[in-house]
Amino acid sequence: MKKTVLVTGASSGFGEAIGHEFAKHDCNIIITGRRLEKLKQVGQDIKRHGVEVLELNFDVRNQNEVLKAITELPEKWKSIDVLVNNAGLALSKSSIQNGVIEDWNQMIDTNVKGLLYTTKAVVPLMSSGGHVINIGSIAGKEVYQGGNVYCASKHAVDALTKAMRLELAAEGIRVTQIAPGAAETEFSLVRFKGNEDIAKAVYDGFEPLSAKDIAETVYFAASRPAHVCLNDIVIMPTAQPNSTTLFRK
Repeated sequence: MKKTVLVTGASSGFGEAIGHEFAKHDCNIIITGRRLEKLKQVGQDIKRHGVEVLELNFDVRNQNEVLKAITELPEKWKSIDVLVNNAGLALSKSSIQNGVIEDWNQMIDTNVKGLLYTTKAVVPLMSSGGHVINIGSIAGKEVYQGGNVYCASKHAVDALTKAMRLELAAEGIRVTQIAPGAAETEFSLVRFKGNEDIAKAVYDGFEPLSAKDIAETVYFAASRPAHVCLNDIVIMPTAQPNSTTLFRK
């Protein structure tokens, strides 16, 4: 019987690549995202792997939307084997005193509360052998200048992952965190609010991680035997030994 995998924030970047990676291994996929047309296109692309795909159009920041989407799942989709909490973002690199409160709220509401809302809704649909995979960040391990609230939100993901693992182990549900360093997706374009020049410069002079690198790591963690849990995986570009150091050519 095919496994069912739910991936949040799947309309681009890590989430899109993760959906494809699990589909390549014959899993049925539920993808969620705010951008309906993009989500539908990703869904069509994933279906080419010969699996079933369900697109759920909602914003993880909206508790009611999350609950409604999950509780109203068609019966055939109501048993979920793997939840990948991928939806997240960073906005700007302003200092605390110059921070934009709306940006802070969006990061906290997406990166922390969205993860909580989705996990609370999905975990009751899991049985023993289920797996929750949270996409964290090196920013959840080390802070960096201008990271303040983003780092705080990802430190929260780190703590929540540990708490979930402690609380769900008795149910036979594994909990893993994948914490990437610099990866070239839409991340920097979103952070710098569409400024392509600044976003591109982030990755100049070194080879960053790709969405495919992260997707393969997520699948590897999920494909271990049921008695094996990879608790925490920090994955970095070779040129980035920590959150603040990059060796550029």
